[in-house]
Amino acid sequence: MRRKVIEMKKRKSSARLLEFETGRVPIQVGHNHSDESPIRFIDLFCGIGGFHEAARSLGLTGVFACDIDEECRKAYHHNYGLMPYGDIREIEVDDIPDHDLLCAGFPCQPFSIIGDMAGFADSRGTLFFELERIIMAKKPRMIVLENVRQLVSHNGGKSLAKIMLSLRRMGYWADYRVLNALNFGLPHKRERVIIVAFRDNIDSFPWPIRSMPMKPLSALLEKSPGVKHFVSERIRLSRFARHTPKMTPSIWHENKAGNVSSHPFSCALRAGASYNYLLVNGERRLTPREMLRLQGFPDDFEIICNDSQTRKQAGNSVPVPMIRAILERVINAANCQIERKRA
Repeated sequence: MRRKVIEMKKRKSSARLLEFETGRVPIQVGHNHSDESPIRFIDLFCGIGGFHEAARSLGLTGVFACDIDEECRKAYHHNYGLMPYGDIREIEVDDIPDHDLLCAGFPCQPFSIIGDMAGFADSRGTLFFELERIIMAKKPRMIVLENVRQLVSHNGGKSLAKIMLSLRRMGYWADYRVLNALNFGLPHKRERVIIVAFRDNIDSFPWPIRSMPMKPLSALLEKSPGVKHFVSERIRLSRFARHTPKMTPSIWHENKAGNVSSHPFSCALRAGASYNYLLVNGERRLTPREMLRLQGFPDDFEIICNDSQTRKQAGNSVPVPMIRAILERVINAANCQIERKRA
């Protein structure tokens, strides 16, 4: 019964995500199973399921997930009916089912401006090599990876070059782009580097540039947020003393230097930023639901963790409609290659 309830819930979630759709694609690809089977994907460093939300909206089937964070695993299991494994370093490749598509938002802190930019010198940075281990063993047809924009310039570009070289040495055609969630319907300035790779060689990959207009911020903000989300009078007066907004509603952003600006969208949600880093109209913090909406999660994604955990989870997630647009094109490109081989 539990699984049936979850399936009904996700069908409603998929319908809601159709407003972000960039065009229907054929979604049948064979890999160790018949061509009539749905695409099977795995979700590594899965968080609360941004990749899963996007993939399921396209009819893909999740067969494996992992994340080291216990609270993320609880939220993921509650919403998708699939219990993620824990630490990827302790997972045997034989425990991972065969799959067509590998998705991974591998840890970004080693490359992020909010972290210390240690890259592969940080033990979390070396987790990419756990992906390498799994890719070598399972050889998925398609790969989609996500990380922070700073990966492109980290260590003079050498960190990203190392990742791209690794994929190519494993026999994959690979490419990357920096994309912004603002261009995929969300009022959320969140730039991320996306890496796509294909086991079969393709001529080029048609990256989506701008797939839909930005939803107004007012459509995502709650009408009656709880009192607990409002800042103290001291903080509110401090913000207004330093900044006069030109529009409302707006989200006020305070940078590391203490400068305040406001926009009709949110600057990037960050798991480790100051609690008052982003304020709605300079007077209150974003609610957990608003943060999830800024990442493109539908309202029937159920929040089961406390506010602090949900804030962290949203800050570490991927923008769902942006990932959906990428997955559509990845599947199209893979299907086109199959058709060429059959011709």
